[in-house]
Amino acid sequence: MRVLGIDPGSETLGWGVVEGLGSRYELVGFGTVKSSPKQQFSKRLLNIYNGVAEIMAEHSPDILAVEDTFYAVNVGVALKLGQVRGLMLLLAEQRGLEIAEYAPRLVKQTVVGYGNAEKHQVQEMVKVLLRMKAVPTPHDAADALAAAICHFHHAGLRGKLAAQANDSRI
Repeated sequence: MRVLGIDPGSETLGWGVVEGLGSRYELVGFGTVKSSPKQQFSKRLLNIYNGVAEIMAEHSPDILAVEDTFYAVNVGVALKLGQVRGLMLLLAEQRGLEIAEYAPRLVKQTVVGYGNAEKHQVQEMVKVLLRMKAVPTPHDAADALAAAICHFHHAGLRGKLAAQANDSRI
């Protein structure tokens, strides 16, 4: 199974691809899609769409793991992030990918063990879990990799629970 993790952002969107099975996984690639804040928002959305479409074409993921919305003090920022998330969901649906959404606190809890972990803590744990030589930078890419790792842990748990439910019916 190949998972594309996304940390939505209208100026810097983080992405990371992780491959594996269950709780065993390895790094495939990571990076960012950058857009200029000087551009019209619609042009930034097009840039993000095209950039992530290229990543999907290159890495052929099976699943999109994306950070769910969070409460922001600035309503405008929250709306823009929601629009970027919508683009990611659209891209995944167009390509027939399974979609998994995780709250940012759950991603941090899963990867670091603490739901209020700071960016550098997430980067360090992603480095350890993916056996990287250096922390993934920028933090947007590390957050995307963390979302993908989170999916491996929670998808494995869902599978075990489903199997257990089927066994109990017999």
